[in-house]
Amino acid sequence: MDIRPLPAKEFEVDIGEPQIRFYAENGYLAVPRMTTDEELEWLREVYDALLAMPPTGYLDGIFDLSRPYGTTDTPKLGQLLLPERHVPQIRSTVMWRNAHRVASKLLKMSPAQVESWGHLIFKGANSPAETPWHQDEAYWDVTKDYNALGSWLALDKVDTDNGCLWFVPGSHRGEVLPHMHGGDDPKIHVLQFSEKVDTSAGVPVPLPAGGMSFHHARTHHYAGINRTNRIRRAWANEFQTTPVPRDKPKDFPWVAAGKKALAEELGRRS
Repeated sequence: MDIRPLPAKEFEVDIGEPQIRFYAENGYLAVPRMTTDEELEWLREVYDALLAMPPTGYLDGIFDLSRPYGTTDTPKLGQLLLPERHVPQIRSTVMWRNAHRVASKLLKMSPAQVESWGHLIFKGANSPAETPWHQDEAYWDVTKDYNALGSWLALDKVDTDNGCLWFVPGSHRGEVLPHMHGGDDPKIHVLQFSEKVDTSAGVPVPLPAGGMSFHHARTHHYAGINRTNRIRRAWANEFQTTPVPRDKPKDFPWVAAGKKALAEELGRRS
């Protein structure tokens, strides 16, 4: 992929004890600026170049979280996992370095112990697709325990009109609740709570372009539809220490159902 060099301008972001305490209490934190204008434009160029790839409908490329595996129509709720495999320079960006620094402090770990992987999440203009209320840990390997959080960079201004994130303060202190796949169809990747969960305390977290939020892997969160005529582009990264093997796997039947459905669809693909 032909990508121009990274902008050279530096911009360091850090957090202090008040922000660390807020995150510990609420399970999320918003930082208004994480990179420079110049790098933000570079990130948008990279993002759009990656989104120009044709959807594969599967986890190896662009796919629609809200529709069955194999769907190659224009995504309503699109995702691309591990963009850094296409553009390794991402890990050298001011954005990534600042996010890694902040995440390490929120995880209370040395930066050398904190791993990361990224994913792009986008909602097309006037997309009716919500990101349902869920917890990130519900997606992950049931044989491991995690010390992890997610970051979410707004490439453009986000608010309740185009699908900013909402968080339920303090919800990260609980266990992972039962989930199911969208429409109760394991061929649909997106997860949502399978039982009624009180999210009435949820708060929207609008961000300016270049702002970033961080949230605990168990924090209840959601993003609404995109009511605007512009795409909503978000650059997410997961930060974690090395997962620890469990003596007994977690009882997340939706994970097994999703893996089985994906394997079946991949079998048809080949």
